Amino acid sequence: MEITLEQPARARLITGEEDVPVPATLRYVSTDPLAVHVAFPPEVTLAGEDVTWTFARSLLADGLDGPAGWGDVHIWPSGRARTVLEFHSPYGLALLQFDTAPLRRFLVRTYAVVAPGAEDLGPMVERCLHELTEQP
Repeated sequence: MEITLEQPARARLITGEEDVPVPATLRYVSTDPLAVHVAFPPEVTLAGEDVTWTFARSLLADGLDGPAGWGDVHIWPSGRARTVLEFHSPYGLALLQFDTAPLRRFLVRTYAVVAPGAEDLGPMVERCLHELTEQP
């Protein structure tokens, strides 16, 4: 049975001048147990459409306690009460600051659905293999 968790979150886009409030939605789906998703509505994206960033749940956990990440997503604490998520795309770089407590609560909620280390990757591997071998 698939379980989906969603939690609204408020972020601030860090700019050179004035920080801009940005709504976001944190999402976790039990059928993709290693990933978390951060979705942004069309009105706050350059593309003018929904944008979702997907990255490792362990990256979020690590980034809440210290600098973590490589590639397109980096996460680090900013003081005791804030966490910065840095997203790299072909369009540029976005720095978003979140309150740490809601991120931590979300992470704990994901652990209640699928405990760390207890992820059953069988269905995900089967789905990926099916997609790779499926004929157009």
